[in-house]
Amino acid sequence: MTAQPDSTAPELLRFNTCGSVDDGKSTLIGRLLYDSKSLMEDQVADLEHSADLTGGGQVNLANLTDGLRAEREQGITIDVAYRYFATPRRRFILADTPGHRQYTRNMVTGASTAQLSIVLVDARHGLTEQTRRHMGIAALLRVPHLVVAVNKMDLVDWSAARFAELQAEFAALPAHLGLAGATFIPLSALLGDNVVTRSPHTPWHGGPPLLEHLETVAVPAPAGPEDPFRLPVQWVNRPHLPTHPQLRDFRGVSGRLAGGRVRPGQEIQVLPGGQRSTVREIWTGDGPVAEADAPQSVTLVLADDLDIGRGDLLVSPGSAPRSSAEPAADLCWLHPTPLAVGKKYWLKHHARTQPVIVSSLTGRLEPATFTTEPAPAALAMNDLGRVTLRTAQPVHYDDYARNRTLGGFILIDPATHATVAAGMFDGDGAGRPD
Repeated sequence: MTAQPDSTAPELLRFNTCGSVDDGKSTLIGRLLYDSKSLMEDQVADLEHSADLTGGGQVNLANLTDGLRAEREQGITIDVAYRYFATPRRRFILADTPGHRQYTRNMVTGASTAQLSIVLVDARHGLTEQTRRHMGIAALLRVPHLVVAVNKMDLVDWSAARFAELQAEFAALPAHLGLAGATFIPLSALLGDNVVTRSPHTPWHGGPPLLEHLETVAVPAPAGPEDPFRLPVQWVNRPHLPTHPQLRDFRGVSGRLAGGRVRPGQEIQVLPGGQRSTVREIWTGDGPVAEADAPQSVTLVLADDLDIGRGDLLVSPGSAPRSSAEPAADLCWLHPTPLAVGKKYWLKHHARTQPVIVSSLTGRLEPATFTTEPAPAALAMNDLGRVTLRTAQPVHYDDYARNRTLGGFILIDPATHATVAAGMFDGDGAGRPD
């Protein structure tokens, strides 16, 4: 029988908070956890009895996510803070990401796996440069859902007119960013209005509070059975267990399905070699199964003894991914040493690592203005750019918008082993600001 997820368990939503400095991201997350009763008793006690009480007797909710000492001393978010909580309707993994421009790379990290982004906007200041930057990054990363949380509405007397002005300002953003379907919620993270419960101060707002929206928004699957079959091979499984003589001749290829569904008898093709075979058996941690869907981890036993190793990719012969030794990609540069065109790096793409050269730097994206500087001299830390790569062997990939696992990669400096860039393959450049 097929191993299926527990249908009684609430589904999972991954989301991140972003926006400009001091717009209240960490306070919003703290309020969300505090008011939804998602904290342990000792966490509540620490908050209520710590020295971080404000003059008004309110706990400093930002300290729930700003865990580093430097963050508490400076009152800013530096690193990505992950928190896990659940309601009866849904489970959540949230990432509180920094607002400062110098920590843009941390925001990219937190948003790279998000299914929804909450962009906070200070009702007094509107869409600042950094707010626009984070909206542009969310668009570049193809985050499926966007919530614009208009915070500090209490400081503008809960003005419906001001809220409408910010909606109009957002509507004027370039249409090709794909942000038109954003959900707007007026709130006060400090006071708790429209975070978990509806606020009496916004009778003019007909939408739900933030938590209710998070509980009911459609969760987009990163990859599923309707997508083309993809299995990056992580290792070849030869157990040789003396206590299980029936496994003496067992040989399977193991990995996590990055897309599609697999069944016994299904034809597969191995990339880059091109060999073909059929699936004889499918094994999971629960034993043999009749089928498996992404993103399950599986071991496939093939009908033929093929030369397959870590880093190979199994696909359906009729739905192969793109293949190129000179793919185009968008990069977020993560390292203090600028990008060097022509320098050799290592490209880590799913389980495969190979030498790569950045052969050309064709553009640098300025998310704050949604414009592209053509042929820039370099990419500095936190810059977003468009590049062409040249790899030792062809890369088999899907566009990032279609498959994050097969469309994402990192670059590694071979001398220091430091991760210097995070990248997204985009074969036709669709959806990027020009």
